[in-house]
Amino acid sequence: MSGYGSDRDELRHRLRRIEGQVRGILRMVEEDRYCIDVLTQVSAVRAALENVALLLLSDHVDSCVADAIRSGEGEQKVRELTAAIERFVKS
Repeated sequence: MSGYGSDRDELRHRLRRIEGQVRGILRMVEEDRYCIDVLTQVSAVRAALENVALLLLSDHVDSCVADAIRSGEGEQKVRELTAAIERFVKS
């Protein structure tokens, strides 16, 4: 079971908005818009995706990791979380 169940609607809303932003960037490229304007929109999409990732990480800690720790099986979940954070930071 996912840990983001309580935020599923918020995540879906954010991801649909990001999807629209990406389509907008595609249109900008197709219309040969100014490079800096396109880059500005790419930066906005990256920031929006980072916010989605942070919400997912927070939900994972609050549910999956906390539940595993309470049940005495937190070591594996903490390692998994650490690996996920490393991937997120390196991207």
